[in-house]
Amino acid sequence: MRLLAALTFFTRLPFWRIREIPADAFKRVVPLWPLVGWLTGGLMALAFWIASQVMPLTVAWILSLTMRLLLTGALQEDGLADFFDGFGGGTSRERRLAIMKDSHIGTYGVIGLIVYFALMLQLPGVISRDTLILLVLCGDVWAKCCAAQLINLLPYARTEEEAKNKTVYNRMKWHEVLVSLLAGLAPIAVLTLVLHWLPLCFCWLLLVPVAVMLLLTLLMKRKIHGYTGDCCGATFLLCELSLYLAVLIAFPFWA
Repeated sequence: MRLLAALTFFTRLPFWRIREIPADAFKRVVPLWPLVGWLTGGLMALAFWIASQVMPLTVAWILSLTMRLLLTGALQEDGLADFFDGFGGGTSRERRLAIMKDSHIGTYGVIGLIVYFALMLQLPGVISRDTLILLVLCGDVWAKCCAAQLINLLPYARTEEEAKNKTVYNRMKWHEVLVSLLAGLAPIAVLTLVLHWLPLCFCWLLLVPVAVMLLLTLLMKRKIHGYTGDCCGATFLLCELSLYLAVLIAFPFWA
């Protein structure tokens, strides 16, 4: 039931048609976010592989990014834009939270999304197609695992009544943390052991998203004294992007 709730919450696929999901289940979906990444990252990688058979890599990459946007309804990208607007334009805790709750996008949000996608579009020009396919799957899953830890490190910045979706996530229990970590690391471990995709000397790259998540946690604690759903989405995308940029730096030595 919780996995069904997570798939329903984090994607726009009609999983809700399978059966009715109780409202309380949505409070415990974050530990399963990395498992949802297997679906979103897997379909994104598949779309890139199929499109790359008949199109230039850059075009195939744009189509794969579009695939994830359609799958998730741009949920995380909306959070990233709101995050940039709130933290860029807000001058107080209350003002930042109010800006992030506003459905309109501002200057900081537009610029943030442009920079984010501009950086993402650099990947096909540097990283080989096969490596990028594997990186997409692992990056999506691992970044979701890192971002999920926000709910353990910070309190929710609003009350449940003030939340956009009227849901405040429950903090993870120890076994839920373990499930989240195993789900996040599983694709990387399998690909490394079976295909020798990620050389052991480059496993430090996995620490880059962790560092980004911790820095964002400190920023949120200082600026809004907690996290919001927008913060979770922004953290996921920034953690994923940081991994890709780290790979861009390391790839000439890796290859």
